[in-house]
Amino acid sequence: MVSLSKVHNNSGGKIMGDTARTEKNTILSAKGICKSFASTKALKNVDMEVVRGEVLGLIGENGSGKSTLSTIIAGIQSCDSGEMLLNGKSYRPNSISDGIANGICIIVQEQGTLNGISVAANIFAGKEQDFSRFCLLDLSRMHKKAKELLEEIGAQGIDPAALVDNLTFEQRKLLEVLRARYNDPQILIVDETTTTLGKEGRSVIYSLMKEMRTQGKSVIFISNDIDELIETCDRVFVLRDGDVVGSLKGQEMIPQNMKKMMVGREVPENMYRTDYGEYKPGKARLQAENLRGGGLKGCSVTLHSGEILGVGGLTDCGMHELGKMLFGLEKPDVGTVTLDGKTEIGNAGIATRAKMGYISKNRDTEALMGDGSIKDNMCLPLLPGLKRFGLVAPKAEKAVVGEWREKLSIKMREPKQQVMQLSGGNKQKVSIAKWLAGNAEILIFDCPTRGIDIGVKTDIYKLIADLRSEGRTILMITEELPELIGMSDRILVMKNGSINGEFMRSSDLTEADLLEKMI
Repeated sequence: MVSLSKVHNNSGGKIMGDTARTEKNTILSAKGICKSFASTKALKNVDMEVVRGEVLGLIGENGSGKSTLSTIIAGIQSCDSGEMLLNGKSYRPNSISDGIANGICIIVQEQGTLNGISVAANIFAGKEQDFSRFCLLDLSRMHKKAKELLEEIGAQGIDPAALVDNLTFEQRKLLEVLRARYNDPQILIVDETTTTLGKEGRSVIYSLMKEMRTQGKSVIFISNDIDELIETCDRVFVLRDGDVVGSLKGQEMIPQNMKKMMVGREVPENMYRTDYGEYKPGKARLQAENLRGGGLKGCSVTLHSGEILGVGGLTDCGMHELGKMLFGLEKPDVGTVTLDGKTEIGNAGIATRAKMGYISKNRDTEALMGDGSIKDNMCLPLLPGLKRFGLVAPKAEKAVVGEWREKLSIKMREPKQQVMQLSGGNKQKVSIAKWLAGNAEILIFDCPTRGIDIGVKTDIYKLIADLRSEGRTILMITEELPELIGMSDRILVMKNGSINGEFMRSSDLTEADLLEKMI
């Protein structure tokens, strides 16, 4: 992959003074933008300007209106009222294709590739005429160009002719980046994309953002990673509950200022556990012996009650595959997973009945039924226990949703609302609630705070710590080193499908200690 080019405050043209923010330098102006979904007001008279040659961070808690505003700018949906000016002219896109035609591209948080077609066809979707002669598509020329673009970002291992269905989520994201780059936009919107990528994938995004700034173009960058925002953005624009809170630039962009503006209150400097007592695990609950296959090379793991076992590593180290095998979603070629020394976890059905729960990294495609309601998603693992005379009791379902809506502070209109209409943080809470409602005793969290804001992160960390105190067994797989160090009682570091190191909780443990075993 291309190397990560860090952006410093003294980079040429990075921070533009107020005097430079003239009408001439404004590429996009949004005025009085309003958008409602039923009784929920997602945006309330939002005014925002995007300046040439800047990376503008768009931040706020989940549900603040960030994605709604970005999709309106991109043409995915329309606003109820307000106006936008693009290069000083009225701009009202009626589709994402219209937005692209006007020089605005978006890389969405969810999967944005098209199944059933090739890698090259995904990269050049909508631009097929560039490879047509006499109304015939020249596939050879298209594949050659796709190969060149893939090689430029270090992804030469991806076959341009291969079906996109066979690629990993991260590889698909790289195709979306190349598609956006090929369209040569004047404004690129990156909507919480980096949270789904490893270090190499992120470097591709960062390099593209830097390239666009240098060319005098603009980027709207949505992220919940405060450090990432400070590192990459010239300015941040803050939304809260659909209202504009304000903006920060230069030396004003410090974590505490950003957190306070996002959540409307002081946020603790340390979101993680502060206890460093003696490690006293409970009884062994889940044991994996010599797991091989699916990228794993002889992994043995024991999980105890009342502990948080953290698992970390770099991209493709095998940690996500380990979580799936422990829950029975993937079968090892060799080895076994046993609960309490007697029940073999051969599939996810056995795991669910044994009061295990699995919260997937890819919540939109693996943890939730996108077309289903909040009620259907939350009650799915509980259906056998909610039936009366063979039929599901509506009152029982309503009681479950009501209880966990209150306990986890899930923001929703009603239980029948489609789950995909929720913000990332509230989707994650639904993913967790469906297992807690069934009183799961062993919980596997795969990247539990991916793509969620600082407020919800704090809530989830507290929840995980509380579950540990109740004596439950927690496996936490994460790509974030501060999270790994801050929350775990014990840490396993994986490399190339094997466990390459083990660390106990300590105030002296550093990221460098873990990285030494990862690289």
